[in-house]
Amino acid sequence: MTILGELLKDTPEATAPVVRRRFRAPAEPDAKLQFVTAPSIRDEQIHSLVQQLFFRHPHGPVRRVGFAPLEEPAQHARLCLEVVRVLVDEGKYDVGLIDGTVDASPLHAQLQISLPQGGQARRAIAPRLWLVARDSWYQRGGLPPTEMNLERLRELAAEFDFSVVHCPRVSWLAARIGHCCDGLVLVLTANKTRRLVAAQVNEQLRKAQVNVLGTVLTERRFPIPSSLYRSL
Repeated sequence: MTILGELLKDTPEATAPVVRRRFRAPAEPDAKLQFVTAPSIRDEQIHSLVQQLFFRHPHGPVRRVGFAPLEEPAQHARLCLEVVRVLVDEGKYDVGLIDGTVDASPLHAQLQISLPQGGQARRAIAPRLWLVARDSWYQRGGLPPTEMNLERLRELAAEFDFSVVHCPRVSWLAARIGHCCDGLVLVLTANKTRRLVAAQVNEQLRKAQVNVLGTVLTERRFPIPSSLYRSL
């Protein structure tokens, strides 16, 4: 089994993300009331999210997407991992999962994947899937990224058929990283993110000329059996 397969097997099931605006809404029923396994429902909905986000655009596929949370949702890293898994499952694309943070716990540590040391730190974690560490583009030890750093990030993202960038919380830095991508997806947290705040952030990013592709609501549960939810 690949490292990716082990990660997905061993990671506890999380509440599923719900996509707002442009994308259909993945969601997961309350675990206590499940009649069918939640992973099948979640997988179907993540697949739908990927299709709508990356492939259903009149001008062709969207190749480089950043996921930026407004808070620090517990499932941000897992969401990015599941998105790249679906892209890889297409069987014909090289996909990069890139750590775009500079001060949070490194992405590979959150996913419990070991990486080689050095400025080109990356690792194939499944066939046609690479995890790219922050050291590949940023090595400034707490200082703001330079334009050279961001240009390197842009180059790394362009090396793959599709790239998913695990971005920091929405801020001036996330906006700068958004300019290295085709656009950002805002990751909201159920029962935590206020709608007014999300709307204000969305508008501020647009004023900063960041392409906002949509929003995803995570960590929401439905208190109904998943067999009923599937039929809705």
